[in-house]
Amino acid sequence: MTDLQEVRDPELPGRLLVAERDALIPLLRSRPDADFALPTAACPGWSVRDVLAHCSAALMRVVESRFEKGVFSPESNDRDIAERAEWTNAQVVDELERGMTEAGPVIAKAGGVLDRIALGEWVHAGDVRDVFGEPGAYAGAGLPDALILLARITRQKEHLPLHADLDDVDEPLRLGAAVAAGPPARYIGDAATLVRLYTGRPVNGAAYELVGAAEGELNIFG
Repeated sequence: MTDLQEVRDPELPGRLLVAERDALIPLLRSRPDADFALPTAACPGWSVRDVLAHCSAALMRVVESRFEKGVFSPESNDRDIAERAEWTNAQVVDELERGMTEAGPVIAKAGGVLDRIALGEWVHAGDVRDVFGEPGAYAGAGLPDALILLARITRQKEHLPLHADLDDVDEPLRLGAAVAAGPPARYIGDAATLVRLYTGRPVNGAAYELVGAAEGELNIFG
């Protein structure tokens, strides 16, 4: 079984962001303005543009080391989106590209406390691809690094232990607390659906098996 939590690779979050930048930014630049107003299923009340503005703002806070009290709270996120209300969609995408390029080294030096931001950005990119109907919304080139971050974060949070047999990954994956009173929960299915479950995203009728845990217990952002 693969244990991906033990040794932190400080370059991994930045690598994940750059891989996602190279996939997402060209896609965004190819879409008409009307697509930025589409609602997102993963973030009720937010449009695609709102998600992107939140992502770019969060990354620029990292780049500029702006972490005032209450940062990343729902209220703070709404303010960040409102501050960009008069921007063009192209300006939002430009800021997002800069953030995805420059945040990695800052996250690397932070010792792990900011790693979760890189995973959140990757997941939000999946939210946007999902709205656009793009294949592999929560997969793609960044998936292996995203799984490593997910495993480490669930370990740090002492989350419910889970053994995952992934259809599209060679070795089983262990997530959650290292020590548990009983046997871990079990998941059988594809990796993208596992990501959806751990981040509270709709599974869209995907076929999978989950034993020993309810879907809501897996959500690390809940």
